[in-house]
Amino acid sequence: MIRRFINNFIDVLYPKCCRICHQRLKTNSVDNLICIDCWSKIKKNVPPFCRRCGRTIKNNCFLKNICPQCQRTDFAFDRAFSPCVYEGVVKELISQFKYKGNDYIGTSLSRLLIDFVEDYNLELKLFDLIIPVPLHPKKLREREFNQAQILSKCLADKFGMELSTNNLIRVRDTSTQTDLTDRERWRNMEGSFTVRNGSHLKRKNILLIDDVLTTGATCCEASHALKEAGVAVIFVLTLAN
Repeated sequence: MIRRFINNFIDVLYPKCCRICHQRLKTNSVDNLICIDCWSKIKKNVPPFCRRCGRTIKNNCFLKNICPQCQRTDFAFDRAFSPCVYEGVVKELISQFKYKGNDYIGTSLSRLLIDFVEDYNLELKLFDLIIPVPLHPKKLREREFNQAQILSKCLADKFGMELSTNNLIRVRDTSTQTDLTDRERWRNMEGSFTVRNGSHLKRKNILLIDDVLTTGATCCEASHALKEAGVAVIFVLTLAN
C-alpha cells in the first residue's frame, strides 16, 4: 500500500511521461501511460502459430504446425497463445508491471490480450472459467498484487466470464525463474501447485492466464494439478512468449 501511494504521489507531482521513452505524453497516448510510437513498436506474434506454445513458426515447420522446441516437449495444457514476443517494449512494460509496484499498467497490458482474442476470434464462450496462475502467499505479500489476476479480471469483465481465484493454489515458494536454465526452470516448478475444491472443476474447460510463457514450466505444472483434479481442457493465454 505504501509503495502504491508513493507511485501515485509521484505521478501527480511530475508531468506524465511515456513509461518507455520518457518523453512528455500527448493526448493520443495509451491510457496516459505509453506514447503511441512506443506502443506501436510492440512486436506481435503472427500466424502461422505453433499449435502448442502459440509462437510464430517458420515456414519450414508449417506442415507440422509445431515449432522445434515444442516437438521436444510434452505439455500438460492443450494449447497456448501469446499476442506478443517477449522483447523490447512489452518486456519492459511487464517488468515495470510486476517488479516495480505499478499494478495499474496491467489494465493497459490487458488491451493486448483483449485485442488478440477479438482479432483472432478466439471462442472464449467454450471455456467455463478463467483461472490466473497464483502467487505463493509470501510473494503475494511482498508484491501486494498478483499480475496474472489483474489480467484475468480485465478479461473476465470484458467478455463476461467467470473468474476463479481460489481453486488453484501455489504451495511452494519457488525461486524466481529469470536466471535459471531451461532444465532448472522445470525442476524448480515441480509440485508447486495444488487444487482446492476440485469437484468444482471436474470436466470444466479452463482458460489459464499468466504474464509470460518461456519454457512453459510454470503453466505446465499448474495445468498438471488442474488435470489431476479432473479438468477437461486447458488453454493458456499469456501476454508474451
